[in-house]
Amino acid sequence: MTLVKFKRPTVVGETAANPVVFNSPFSGLFENLLGDNFFTKEFASFVPAVNFSEETGHYNLELSAPGFEKNDFKIKLADGVLTISGEHKSETETSGKNYTRKEFSFGSFERSFNLPDGINESAVDAKYENGILRISLAKKAEVIKEAVEIKIS
Repeated sequence: MTLVKFKRPTVVGETAANPVVFNSPFSGLFENLLGDNFFTKEFASFVPAVNFSEETGHYNLELSAPGFEKNDFKIKLADGVLTISGEHKSETETSGKNYTRKEFSFGSFERSFNLPDGINESAVDAKYENGILRISLAKKAEVIKEAVEIKIS
């Protein structure tokens, strides 16, 4: 799917100084919703990037969250929805002869994922190292029945 910014068609006689305005409740909807500021770095900085992959016995989820500590995360799995949230605060204070400097930062996020059927909710493992939160979701062991040959009489 490709998103293309909506460009309102111009009307004959319209100029930049004298635009023709249509009074509609939907005027500017696309500009406000998908405007130039929608996909900026500031927006992306609060939404960590995620990789999701499938292997034979489990699913892997990797979430990029540098600067966090492992205690900053909360992971919840309920009704087939995995929710990951993180909150991180830092504060530093420096004092000198004629000055005091106090700096602080705060960051938080929350992401939810609808998981495929067949997740063993009691076998979920999470590790955080080098700025990457890795979650392993084990698949349920499926009973594999052998094929039975049926003879035709």
